[in-house]
Amino acid sequence: MTTYVGRVLEPSETVRYRTTASWIVYVPSLLLAFMAAMFLLAAGSNPAGEVIAALGALAAISNFLSAWFRRWTTEIAVTDRRVIIKHGFIRRATMEMNLQKIESVDVDQSLIGRIFDYGAVTIRGVGSSYEPLRLIDAPLKLRSTVTAG
Repeated sequence: MTTYVGRVLEPSETVRYRTTASWIVYVPSLLLAFMAAMFLLAAGSNPAGEVIAALGALAAISNFLSAWFRRWTTEIAVTDRRVIIKHGFIRRATMEMNLQKIESVDVDQSLIGRIFDYGAVTIRGVGSSYEPLRLIDAPLKLRSTVTAG
């Protein structure tokens, strides 16, 4: 299956950098799975505890699938001409901005974000702005690739 970015590239346009949502989107799923396992261990042979553990496991699986789908449907690319951002599957949202029209690229990282290399990126264009892209993998690399263009 061809990616969105691959389908919208113009002839002789080359991709300089690609990224997506950070792996950190899986952390809530891991925490829910851990809590479900702790409930199961604490339940022993108590049916109520087993039901709570099963519900926690279902919540972990549901959250994991949602996070996986977010990563799978999010594409961010910097080409030699523009920045291309796409997220969503059925309800797709895209944004493309010529590199010459970009005024600034802001990166916001927490301490944990700096440790695990994720953060929010806001790309501002001439006469317009764009909502921050949250939980983006390697935001400083994205910024340096855009500003070097």
